[in-house]
Amino acid sequence: MEQATRRATIADVARAAGVSKAAVSFAFNTPERLSADTVTRIRDIATSLEYRPDPVARMLAQRRTWTIGILTPQGLDVIFTNPYFGEFSAGVATAAEAAGMAIQFISPLHGSLARAVDRASVDGIITVGLGADHPEVGQIRRSGIPFVVVDSTALPDEPAIEVDDEGGARLAAEHLAGLGHRLFLVIGIEPPSASADIEPAGVTARRLHGYRAGLAPAGLDLPDGDMVVGPASMEGGIDAFRRAWAAGARPTAVLAMSDAMAIGAMRAAGDLGLRVPEDVSIVGYDDVDVAQFTNPPLTTVHQPIRRKGEEAVRLLLAGGRRRDEGPLEQQLLETRLVVRGTTARAPRGREGVVDDGR
Repeated sequence: MEQATRRATIADVARAAGVSKAAVSFAFNTPERLSADTVTRIRDIATSLEYRPDPVARMLAQRRTWTIGILTPQGLDVIFTNPYFGEFSAGVATAAEAAGMAIQFISPLHGSLARAVDRASVDGIITVGLGADHPEVGQIRRSGIPFVVVDSTALPDEPAIEVDDEGGARLAAEHLAGLGHRLFLVIGIEPPSASADIEPAGVTARRLHGYRAGLAPAGLDLPDGDMVVGPASMEGGIDAFRRAWAAGARPTAVLAMSDAMAIGAMRAAGDLGLRVPEDVSIVGYDDVDVAQFTNPPLTTVHQPIRRKGEEAVRLLLAGGRRRDEGPLEQQLLETRLVVRGTTARAPRGREGVVDDGR
């Protein structure tokens, strides 16, 4: 049997170059500590010996992992079924790879975000859907790891990227109210843990506030009982709509806080024999790529998902500061309503106005 070729070690390079092992390490990790000629000579010899620095040792020497962590409030089995997260991650990956960084997803470990954060080996963290006052965010702050808050109102001293959640939700509700709808169901995104309450500054609370603001001019109220929550996935939307229907809800309009949940609600409505939009109108939130290809195409609130991921990386790598070294940056990106085929006038006799027989 042919013996495997022995891999060159740092000692082999040091011996061939006539320098110490520390000098070889400097040449790859902190070359400014050596003369340019010495660095070039050591690296040339290393190449000739096919020597590759050990990645773990190199990270320890540089005290960097060249990795950005994405902290998610739900497990990856849920997160990866939501096309929103795929598009957001694509934006993060585009900006991270351009900067020579890798990305690592950090999801609850055995149900614990704190345990997952403690084990993560990253240079910075992008938190998704966690408020700056969330316990795990506090843990990151105490560790000194740079981080950026996404999709939740930040504290004044933390960098953040968010969208106008309330404004987008208001547009969606105004659209449905203008079509004569008076019977609503809101499908919201559940809190990060089953025991947690909806965060007052979180995405769900902000969008709910926007829905209520959009319905108020029409004299409509939106009681808490008109909202069901679930995982931000198609399965979550299916289950939420079915639970509401089983509890006696008979909405003519659904406001879903994610496109994935809206698409799930469309499926659940169809299974119950309801037509979209003739019997029930549905509006999503996100405007993921697949929204335009559903049957019928989904009316939804557009937010710049990929740009949000790219901006989060830029802000993280900038240390949370503007390019002019001014105060900590907190970006608010715009939203807009995209009307497609899942919304129509309320069914006659259920629009809350007198049916005059015409």
